Amino acid sequence: MIETIKQDWFSNIRGDLLAGTVVALALIPEAIAFSIIAGVDPKVGLYASFCIAVVIAFVGGRPGMISAATGAMALLMVTLVKEHGLEYLLAATLLTGVFQICAGFLKLGSLMRFVSRSVVTGFVNALAILIFMAQLPELTNVTWHVYAMTAAGLGIIYLFPLLPVIGKSIPSPLICIVALSIVAIVLKLDIRTVGDMGELPDTLPIFLWPDVPLNLTTLQIIFPYSIGLAVVGLLESMMTATIVDDLTDTKSDKNRECKGQGIANIGAGLMGGMAGCAMIGQSIINVKSGGRGRLSTFIAGTFLLIMVVFLDEWIKQIPMAALVAVMIMVSIGTFSWDSLVNLKKHPISTNIVMITTVAVVVATHNLAIGVFVGVLLAALFFANKIGRFMVVKNEKPEEGQRLYTVVGQVFFASADHFMECFDFKEVVDRVTIDLHHAHFWDVTSVAALDKVVIKFRREGTEVDIIGMNEATRTVVDKFGVYDKPEEVEKMMAGH
Repeated sequence: MIETIKQDWFSNIRGDLLAGTVVALALIPEAIAFSIIAGVDPKVGLYASFCIAVVIAFVGGRPGMISAATGAMALLMVTLVKEHGLEYLLAATLLTGVFQICAGFLKLGSLMRFVSRSVVTGFVNALAILIFMAQLPELTNVTWHVYAMTAAGLGIIYLFPLLPVIGKSIPSPLICIVALSIVAIVLKLDIRTVGDMGELPDTLPIFLWPDVPLNLTTLQIIFPYSIGLAVVGLLESMMTATIVDDLTDTKSDKNRECKGQGIANIGAGLMGGMAGCAMIGQSIINVKSGGRGRLSTFIAGTFLLIMVVFLDEWIKQIPMAALVAVMIMVSIGTFSWDSLVNLKKHPISTNIVMITTVAVVVATHNLAIGVFVGVLLAALFFANKIGRFMVVKNEKPEEGQRLYTVVGQVFFASADHFMECFDFKEVVDRVTIDLHHAHFWDVTSVAALDKVVIKFRREGTEVDIIGMNEATRTVVDKFGVYDKPEEVEKMMAGH
């Protein structure tokens, strides 16, 4: 236990402190922007980001991952806030946390193993595109100073690490933000700053129980929103955890992360904040800046609050161009460029799943829909592929007999092909169906076996089935009818 705490909190103190500072600076404009999207005061997003980041640092299942207010969650809140107000949003946030904690106890985080690599790649590429697109408003209809500052920021981010000694010791995004802020202040450039995004809070958050009636009507109002927020929040968090796992070559506890996200959202709701989840962009900034432990997440949340409350006059002067440069770096670093090279190498089904996931996420701006479509496509392609691997060989061991040897997986996708492999019109006394190398998975496959046996018997042919493995026999015994005379009579009468 002590060793785990040391590893998670104190094994990378310097790197976590610097990375957390960079993340905190990048979180401010995003939290304000997401608050505006949701239709609430900027402090709602800022308080949520502080609270979620600090809480998840202690209870989350993925050290080094950043959670806060996000755009995906903000989009789901718009109607609720517009029709019922902030208090109902806070109540929905609390219920969202309860659902996510339940998901953790039900071990729903383990369902991530059913998400294929092509879906994860599509998800990553889509988010990279969305992150880049989100910066375009800051680069549209602006003066040349903004382009110059953004270009200079990108130059600092990519060239500073090449400097000997110092280049590796300080995160280049932090140097970018500080340097461009100094230039903008000294030259008094007339460019958009963080202060132009919205009013920063001037007080610390306080405990705030939602002022809504505790009755069934309230539950009916917030329930559908909470379910949607819980699903999208967990989905984005699980996907982000998988990506950070790959970047750091470490494992995460996704069921613990589900519970952690729930606890963090309950904390946010009680402090006047909106629901949030893991942020892939900020998590990548953290990892790329050297953050690895829980300390980086804690510093990001704590420093965020300190800056917006006590250093607001300085924070307001940070040029948006500096943060745009950082986020462009994130989008470039997030995109899986290997996926473009692998288009020629990978099977067409894999490419279709990846491209479709990207297209749906970018078109709808809804991560849940995109991932659902990707997983569904991947499952269909997989079922089709496995279904085609099933073969039925036949031979005539002696006169009046026929031996059918089934090899492969028989389930709903291959059941029709299984039935087509038998010649019911052949005049033989006995048919033997050898299942030593086959496996029957579901009710559809068992029904197909029933039909084969009954069709042969109807032609006056005796049927022997040999070689069932234990799992197949369990399914056949439960759902099959060919060896149950009364059921067979019903089926034959039906024909």
